[in-house]
Amino acid sequence: MDAIHWAWLREGRHGATLLVAAQPGAKTTAWVGLHDGALRIRIAAPALDGRGNAALCAWLADALHVARRDVWIERGEKSRRKQVAVRMPAAQALAFLRPLLEQAQAQRVSD
Repeated sequence: MDAIHWAWLREGRHGATLLVAAQPGAKTTAWVGLHDGALRIRIAAPALDGRGNAALCAWLADALHVARRDVWIERGEKSRRKQVAVRMPAAQALAFLRPLLEQAQAQRVSD
């Protein structure tokens, strides 16, 4: 992994650990890009009763092509800054996420 990615992705106890800066209550769920060493993701669910966390985990599971049970909040359930565990190797998670991040960053530049 190159140096630009190590801050938001690391190998954890159960697989990959992603550092996420979540923005609940958005119009749509979408990648925003990188923000302060974390993946910035807008979530189209409110941060009430765990709905935002559930939506974040479901969306990441879909993006990473894993079952929903393989993605969970490890730390930061009540915070916008979260550590999300994914039951897959970090290198494999990077292979799925890199194109999505590059696309999100290219779109931010063109906006």
